[in-house]
Amino acid sequence: RLWFIDQLEPGSAAYNIPTAVVLEGELQPHLLQQALEALTLRHESLRTTFPAHGEESFQRILPRLEVPLPLVDLSGLENAETRRLVSEEAQRPFNLAEGPLLRARLFRLAPQRHVLVLTLHHIVSDGWSMGVLIRELGALYLSLAQGTPSPLSPLPVQYADFAAWQRGWLQGPVLQAQLDFWRDQLVGAPPVLELPTDRPRPAVQTYRGASLPFTLPQQLASRLNALAQSHGATPFMLLLAAWQLLLSRYSGQEDVSVGSPIAGRTRSELEGLIGFFVNTLVLRSRIDPGSSFLHLLAQVKHSTLGAYEHQDVPFEKLVEELRPQRSLSHTP
Repeated sequence: RLWFIDQLEPGSAAYNIPTAVVLEGELQPHLLQQALEALTLRHESLRTTFPAHGEESFQRILPRLEVPLPLVDLSGLENAETRRLVSEEAQRPFNLAEGPLLRARLFRLAPQRHVLVLTLHHIVSDGWSMGVLIRELGALYLSLAQGTPSPLSPLPVQYADFAAWQRGWLQGPVLQAQLDFWRDQLVGAPPVLELPTDRPRPAVQTYRGASLPFTLPQQLASRLNALAQSHGATPFMLLLAAWQLLLSRYSGQEDVSVGSPIAGRTRSELEGLIGFFVNTLVLRSRIDPGSSFLHLLAQVKHSTLGAYEHQDVPFEKLVEELRPQRSLSHTP
């Protein structure tokens, strides 16, 4: 999926996954670079590229990968300029065919204060993977600084092993049962949600949307948790029901589908891997204006649990099978 999108939109940074880590105290950059290269030896996905052969792509796993760690001295610069340079680094596009698909840059803010910016392409990583990467990089750096062996246990499998297993398992009756579930779930679903926006939607997505983080007051969060628990639901199910109800109110549509990511790590041996495991689930609700919120919550709980049980079909396979009406201005 991501390779195909990259062919449609070459040079896009929409699927970059950047993270910035503030490092306090004395730092040895050469050891940090060694730790990065040790991490690429541990995880094949970090030294994988995706060259094209005709109209198809294949994975090429390099035997080793050098990870440059340029040091940029920002001492004395204003915070706004620092943020601009860090953001600029995170937005540089990748070449999937040539790689590398991991990039690192170290910014010095003061003698004992640095920011490490790591950027990966989503095709070899996901949100869960970034947590694995930071934890293991820290452990490897510490062991190098102390002159001790790596504390990390050998990985039981690599990402390529998972990909081969998934292709072998997800076929025939298993695949058909999963697809049948999603066909039943999504038959007749509206192709888009028509929200009343303050300006025309562009003909092609620009990915210039912003985010608005906020924090719920502790008392409200506790009440929401208690409400969800009293009805056998999770906080996610409760908030999803509220979100779909709000979308229904704004759009005037009573049939609302929301895409939601799921980690996709259904086997314990996958938990410590870096790779693209995340999948997208389509969670659909029919909003009945005459019913109570608790009725909607029960519906959302039922559909969400069903989606979890049938989470193994990759989203792109679902789009391929169901052939929804497509528009370059919307996600499928």
